[in-house]
Amino acid sequence: MNDDEFLTSLFEAQRGQLRAVAYRMLGSVSEADDAVQEAWLRLNRADTGDVRNMGGWLTTVVSRVCLNMLRSREHRREDPLEERMPEPVVSSADGADPEQEALLADSVGLALLVVLQQLEPTERLAFVLHDMFAVPFDDIAPIIDRTSAATRQLASRARRRVRGAAPAPDPDVSRQREVVNAFMTAARDGDFDTLVSLLHPDVVLRTDVGPSAARGWNELRGALTVGQQALMFRRMAPYAHPVLVNGVAGAIVVLDGRTTAVGSFTIADGKIVTMEILGDPARLTGLDVAALTGRA
Repeated sequence: MNDDEFLTSLFEAQRGQLRAVAYRMLGSVSEADDAVQEAWLRLNRADTGDVRNMGGWLTTVVSRVCLNMLRSREHRREDPLEERMPEPVVSSADGADPEQEALLADSVGLALLVVLQQLEPTERLAFVLHDMFAVPFDDIAPIIDRTSAATRQLASRARRRVRGAAPAPDPDVSRQREVVNAFMTAARDGDFDTLVSLLHPDVVLRTDVGPSAARGWNELRGALTVGQQALMFRRMAPYAHPVLVNGVAGAIVVLDGRTTAVGSFTIADGKIVTMEILGDPARLTGLDVAALTGRA
């Protein structure tokens, strides 16, 4: 094996972990792949003869690339309050493929990614690297030009926000599916009382229908409000198909062979606590309806 082949093998051994780090940082599979590709280019240009921990070195490089991308994203954004739904990872109800499973280890649901994208870039990096990948604060601090103590404080602040806004889902996906199916049935039948009974009193519904709409991003709270909204879309319920969205029970709505919406449901203690609905046509075009639903 020559030097190029050896370097390639080292990088490929770390690719899955690097994509997972970048996806949590950026909330986008395509941007995560761009960050990983940039890390590969930097690896080829760098003198790594003295590197003893290639995985740690590459994680640092990807983290810095992601940090720059997040900062650039903030500078480009015309409206500082503008929000976009993170990019969902959608797989068939039978389960994710191995590549997706590696990307979604530890159940990185859309609800969590929504909260992460509301953090400052340095907070997000400190939380992702330490709490999700057990990187020591001493190793994170140089990436963001902070002391270890300051980095610890950033992660702690982020952790408090995450715990308050992104509850951990019930681990049993089949039980999640039962709740989602009951919700869809109630929506289709116009059964408001059952809808409300399936919702946590403080449920949050987030929708993103794209920047071209007057209100592309919308957020509603409370079981009564969300239940009423669900009734407004009862005509869509018959066209919903079960899928997994970021590893939890979800649904896609398919009309005339085209996906018009993707929904993710966070179920905790048997109640729906968050719902994330992506209805932006430009971001749904790449989904393989046949593969996800088993229908041509």
